[in-house]
Amino acid sequence: MRKNVIREKSLAFAVRIINLTRYLKGRNVEQVIITQLLKSGTSIAANVAEACSAISKAEFSSKLSISYKEANETMCWLKILVETHSITQKQFDSMASDCTEIQKILYSILKKTRMDQGK
Repeated sequence: MRKNVIREKSLAFAVRIINLTRYLKGRNVEQVIITQLLKSGTSIAANVAEACSAISKAEFSSKLSISYKEANETMCWLKILVETHSITQKQFDSMASDCTEIQKILYSILKKTRMDQGK
């Protein structure tokens, strides 16, 4: 079976998000922010998984677009957390690095997919 980098990275990131939200609960961070981070951060992997089982190129592209948007939202929540001192700069840098890598991979796949659809 061929290695699926985006599937593996988004799944590992979802696990990190879950662990981060558990940590945040112990720091009395606003529950709405924790919930939003949990939803957007785990949605990336869920939509990648759906894209991997898509029955058409359009469905594949749609699910990856959702993953990309969720990654952008997750980055926003991470920035809010660091700006409010809910997480350290080191924690932010680590999470943001992984999120940015996922964003770049998703963007690259989407760009290629959409170029292929234009043929």
